[in-house]
Amino acid sequence: MAICKERQYSASKTTPDSRPFGSTPERPGSLNWGAMKLLLFSLLFFVLLAGWAPAQNDIGGPIETYVARLSAKDHFNSNGQRLTSAAAIIRQDRANFYVYGIRDPEDEADSFFQSKENRALLEALLERGRSSPGAIERVVNGTPLVRVEVYPHFVTVTILSD
Repeated sequence: MAICKERQYSASKTTPDSRPFGSTPERPGSLNWGAMKLLLFSLLFFVLLAGWAPAQNDIGGPIETYVARLSAKDHFNSNGQRLTSAAAIIRQDRANFYVYGIRDPEDEADSFFQSKENRALLEALLERGRSSPGAIERVVNGTPLVRVEVYPHFVTVTILSD
């Protein structure tokens, strides 16, 4: 121990287990606070990243696919009003198929749009989806044969023929 003669202060030499004032002792196998923050931040980052990543079905293929003829009957709602959006016409086609029994020879069944709740999601799914060039106009102004592919977060519409 060294003693300062003028002021009578004593200072001990640094020992191998010395640490800054107020810090907690290191225990074998424990993480210090800085490492803990890094670990928690990394875990949070990966959890958020997993939530934003596309689902496996978005990458691998559709959860449902069907073909339908969007005939003149599908262009009017049950009150007789003319429908002016592609989403409304496709939705009416599914309502005609499942609710009213109005079917075209090319119409195929699907399991997704059997439920009224899922038919209500159609417009939002189409907004996030994609379609072949000119498909929207051809659906609204014509009676095309379409293939509809349903993914967990979007729908694609492809015109097969007019």
